[in-house]
Amino acid sequence: MGSVWTVWQPVWQRVARFSLLRRGPALRYGAGLLTFGIALLLRWAVDGILPSGFPYLTFFPAVILTTFVAGLGPGVATAVLSGLAAWYFFIPPYDSFTLTVSSGLALAFYAVIVTVDIALIHGMQVTLARLREERRRTASLLAAQTTMFHELQHRVANNMQFVSSVLDLQRRSVGRSPDGAMAALEEAGRRLDTMARVHRRLHDPRSGDDFGRHIEGLCRDMLEAAGKPDVTCRVSVGAAPQSPERLLALALLIVEALTNALKHAFVGREGGIVAIDLQAVPDHPGHLHLRVSDDGVGLPEGVDVQRLPSLGWKIIQSLSGQLSGELSYGPAGGADGTGTRIDLRFPA
Repeated sequence: MGSVWTVWQPVWQRVARFSLLRRGPALRYGAGLLTFGIALLLRWAVDGILPSGFPYLTFFPAVILTTFVAGLGPGVATAVLSGLAAWYFFIPPYDSFTLTVSSGLALAFYAVIVTVDIALIHGMQVTLARLREERRRTASLLAAQTTMFHELQHRVANNMQFVSSVLDLQRRSVGRSPDGAMAALEEAGRRLDTMARVHRRLHDPRSGDDFGRHIEGLCRDMLEAAGKPDVTCRVSVGAAPQSPERLLALALLIVEALTNALKHAFVGREGGIVAIDLQAVPDHPGHLHLRVSDDGVGLPEGVDVQRLPSLGWKIIQSLSGQLSGELSYGPAGGADGTGTRIDLRFPA
């Protein structure tokens, strides 16, 4: 028995895969007519061989095969044609549609059998279609989960590399004294906490996709953490990168620039304004312009920020490199010539 099934299994699999259900009605109903015609010819061919009482012998397989291959409508049509042909040609009185008790019972028997066959096959086809759709949906979800898992791994690896770079920069800034090491560790802890806040705001699904609102929230967090309630943070965001990685790098750069402003811009004075402006560059499609400026004391005359040993400035330079941007700095251009601005032009 096992060897017979082994031989016929490939044949059955090919028959099972053959289907006209997704084809047009002309082809499906044409297949039904062809199957009915073959069944009628075969019934005529064996009419002289079979004993009486088998009017539907070749029509039952025709109905089953048509319903299986072509669907419900062609199956019903084949069943009706087969019933009429058997009634007219193979149920006495022959060559007429005379209805007697015996012919009525035969027709009722045929109607019950083909109805059950068609209903079972149609139900099986509906179930198989649902299983195929569920399998397709499952495969799609699996592919999406695999992609998300790889993206998560990539983000975690990039974040760990950034943390490693920050700690390495912090290590280089450590002095020879224990106090210097302690201050460096505290500074590294604050920066890692800031990174955690950025992550929570950018990746919280409840917070939406408004980058400007994220930056406003980060500004509130930074002002609260720095104890600067008298400083005002003005945020204007007209465009933003689409990539989550670039959004994260840009948010970290803004936070670092804001941290530098809160540390150095308002020394010896009460309050001030930090403006964060992110817009598309009109004459360079696909590019963005970020400006972080303040109305503070400004840079000391003749200072070259590029040569400063400031860890914050080195982090800003590193993040601007990740964004493939052009970084510049200078006076904010206030009425009294004070204040500091940081400009970054980069591809979105």
